[in-house]
Amino acid sequence: MPLGRRVRQDGQDPAWYDDAAGRLVRPYTVSNGRTRPTAHFDLLTMVMATGRRTAACQGPDHAQVLGLCRGPVSVAEIAAHIHLPAVVTKVLLADLVDCGALTARAPAAVSAGPASRTDRALLEAVLNGLRKRL
Repeated sequence: MPLGRRVRQDGQDPAWYDDAAGRLVRPYTVSNGRTRPTAHFDLLTMVMATGRRTAACQGPDHAQVLGLCRGPVSVAEIAAHIHLPAVVTKVLLADLVDCGALTARAPAAVSAGPASRTDRALLEAVLNGLRKRL
């Protein structure tokens, strides 16, 4: 299939795509070879742009992520929108948090009290219902 350029929604320079192979810039390159973010992110961590932009975070991938973070959005949603693995997305997000362009809020922890225990009967009823439908 011929190579073509797909215009990105954020108005930045278009990335190269191949219809069969997808993105031609590999994830390892996007994160500059880094495989660990400098901050901890859960897939449910919510991030949001602060409106601050620095020269350190001016790459096209950083700009694309910032464009998605105008309102609160989860790490999983961002990874899905930019078509990159979650670990690469987390590295990009950590860069943006480190330079002050994003804020991050971890998901609330679930208490271990009696009210939060899983009801086995409820889970079995759900499982039985699913078996009947499938």
